[in-house]
Amino acid sequence: MGTERKRKVSLFDVVDESSVSAKLAKSNGGIAAQGNNLINRWNGRPYSQRYYEILEKRKTLPVWHQKEEFLQVLKSNQTLVLVGETGSGKTTQIPQFILDAVDIEAPDKRRKYMVGCTQPRRVAAMSVSRRVAEEMDVTIGEEVGYSIRFEDCSSARTVLKYLTDGMLLREAMTDPLLERYKVIVLDEAHERTLATDVLFGLLKEVLRNRPDLKLVVMSATLEAEKFQGYFNSAPLMKVPGRLHPVEILYTQEPERDYLEAAIRTVIVAVSQYSLMKHMVSSRLYASADLPWASSVITNFFFSTQLLYPA
Repeated sequence: MGTERKRKVSLFDVVDESSVSAKLAKSNGGIAAQGNNLINRWNGRPYSQRYYEILEKRKTLPVWHQKEEFLQVLKSNQTLVLVGETGSGKTTQIPQFILDAVDIEAPDKRRKYMVGCTQPRRVAAMSVSRRVAEEMDVTIGEEVGYSIRFEDCSSARTVLKYLTDGMLLREAMTDPLLERYKVIVLDEAHERTLATDVLFGLLKEVLRNRPDLKLVVMSATLEAEKFQGYFNSAPLMKVPGRLHPVEILYTQEPERDYLEAAIRTVIVAVSQYSLMKHMVSSRLYASADLPWASSVITNFFFSTQLLYPA
């Protein structure tokens, strides 16, 4: 009777994910423990073939080659300013590097500490989080999530969350010390939105009261000295971008309506070439033209099924 009762208790006992992952690793002959990492540490499942395909592409990003240097600098400093050119991979890779190196275990076993990465726009927070969830081979809304106005796609299992700077400010209203976060990444800091500027002041005060919290300020421009000075001479790290061949094509005759010509050119180019292999750039000189042109192009692609909404 006693043995039977013990079996029932062990069968229905609640265990955390880390122990499940460890047991799965042992059942596979300790292969994962030996460094092959066949078991995903975040959900305890074997990695899919898609994960390894994406991993090879990740290794070609410029920021990948500076992973160890970044982690060493972050380990030695509470605040770090990182300047990375467009295409370096900083937005998707830096938060993952941090997750690999930082202990996110919290005193409350039902939850874990999180890494938060702010974005100035809602679309960026949503799209980047989906991409990172795919790279980590986890479910969006579970281990990786996002938070934007009127929508919170995260859970108690979330360890990496992309959110707009406004949403982080809202969280700070109920949690002034942001105690759920172990590391906060302020991305696109060079855009200097109102919410981002307010976060600078807020986080500087939080860092004084939380020595365990770390902050990474990421910018795409070289005007990082202001950020360094504000955060007490924080170290600066630079990541190069990737250069792509650009071909400039001119019209044979002057166009009567340059905006209509630009829209027509983009539609023709994208219709003929794969979106994954070619990036088409058309410069519009009047900022007022951008919303209308974007609407026309987007509606055309959706109506012809050349592009699908996320």
